[in-house]
Order: sequence, then C-alpha cells, then structure tokens
Amino acid sequence: MNEFEQQPNLAEEQAYQLTRCAIAMDQARQNGGLNSSEAVQALNENLETWVVIRTFAMRHDCPLPKNARDNLVDLSQFVAGKVFTSGQGLTDELMQTLININLQISEGFLEGQTKVD
Repeated sequence: MNEFEQQPNLAEEQAYQLTRCAIAMDQARQNGGLNSSEAVQALNENLETWVVIRTFAMRHDCPLPKNARDNLVDLSQFVAGKVFTSGQGLTDELMQTLININLQISEGFLEGQTKVD
C-alpha cells in the first residue's frame, strides 16, 4: 500500500494549498501591489507550502518516482531562492512565474491522484 492509498487526500491537500497560494499571490498583486504586506504574506504562505512539499518529497517512503521527487525538491529550492531574493525587488514577472508553477504542480498532483484511485 503506498502513501496515497494510506492518505487518499494528501495529493488533493497539496493541490489545494498550491492553488490557494496562487490565488492569494494574484490577489495581492492586483489589490495591494507587489510590495504590500498582503504580497509578503502570500509569498510567505507559498514558501511554507513548498517547505511541506519538499519535506514530503525527501522522505524515504515517498511514493513518487525519483525524478518527480527530485523535480519537486528543485522547484522548492527555486521558489525559496526567489522569495528570499524578492526583497531586492519583486517583479510582476516573478510573481506570475510563482503563480504558474503552483498551478501546474497542483494540476500534476491532481492528475497523479486520479491515476492512483
């Protein structure tokens, strides 16, 4: 029995969190601007979500294929690096990139969940 069978909502939960963060980042960008406290909060929540995903991907019992795990770890490092350097000036392009990454990975989690069911 793999991790998704033991916890059938794990992939859905991560997909939800990624989507929620993408929406929060987009709303912050539109409502308060890139340097608003709303944008900072959205970026921090997104970073926290990626830390959880990275932790899951690095577990020895993670059911995902090695290349998928490696890609998630790499993406989490990319996101963290961009968030930490955003103090030097967050751009609309970077925010859109983070939003797109979240939505694409969220879709991947849901597609993977469908294949396991």
